[in-house]
Amino acid sequence: MKFIDEAKIEVHAGKGGDGSAHFRREKYVPRGGPDGGDGGRGGSVWARADRNINTLVDYRFARIHRAAHGARGGGSDCNGRAGADIELRMPVGTVIRDEETAHRVADLAKDGERALLARGGQGGLGNVHFKSSVNRAPRQFTRGAPGESRRLALELRVLADVGLLGLPNAGKSSFIRAVSSARPKVADYPFTTLNPSLGVVRVGHSSFVIADIPGLIEGASEGAGLGHQFLRHLARTRLLLQLVDIAGDEPAQAARAVAAELKKYDEALHRKPRWLVFNKIDALNDADAKVQKIVRELRWKRPWFAISALSGEGCDAVCKAIAKELAA
Repeated sequence: MKFIDEAKIEVHAGKGGDGSAHFRREKYVPRGGPDGGDGGRGGSVWARADRNINTLVDYRFARIHRAAHGARGGGSDCNGRAGADIELRMPVGTVIRDEETAHRVADLAKDGERALLARGGQGGLGNVHFKSSVNRAPRQFTRGAPGESRRLALELRVLADVGLLGLPNAGKSSFIRAVSSARPKVADYPFTTLNPSLGVVRVGHSSFVIADIPGLIEGASEGAGLGHQFLRHLARTRLLLQLVDIAGDEPAQAARAVAAELKKYDEALHRKPRWLVFNKIDALNDADAKVQKIVRELRWKRPWFAISALSGEGCDAVCKAIAKELAA
């Protein structure tokens, strides 16, 4: 199934039922007086995070969601039936915004978390509420209030502990295949990864989730390529791994380009802890010397690693260091 991480929907809460203008009609009870009941409230629209759902594909095809209206009030002080609420199940990590105001309505970050999207209308009042000493036969009643209607934009941000980023063909998909059971597509051409993929990495008795997104290119913050579109999936991560292809042309410049695009996209994302992982050391005879040269050129003070995602060399050390960092 295709990974869908954006959708736009309309939600319409139910209208409240009208109040009733009814009078008691019973044998041997003359002038029974008003007994019109209230209208039922309209149904509301709720969203609930469900860990068993992975994408927003359902909301690409079902765009309009309506709750039931409340029923009209009846005689004998009988209130109308309330309209049934509807609950929209969404993936954990879904951010819901009002499309018109861009206001954040909800952030479903935990399984089972619920959020009110549109409130149902209040039911109208029956004529029993309008009786008084000077108005013993009121025919007044109120109409039910309309329910809320909203146009919403849904945005899925996957929940992962570690995020991978880098230029196309840096070896991100190969790395996640080497350290987890995830099997994203791997090929020798750019933009092999078109959709984010998640993998669970187990280190001893602990584990963490790693996310792979399409590669970044220069100009991604202006919309070039695919990486900028998926950078939102790194917003919830606690650690970033930037993969650098040391067998490519000017790896130091490539590392700077990715960092620059990250900063243009989101300053908070750029400030997250980020480690460098130099990949494809099996392709060079003098890989160690080249890695040391790049580190000096970048004046890199944070942790860095040299690996071969193809052979698995150095991958265990990276995973153990990540597990230790996350535990701390």
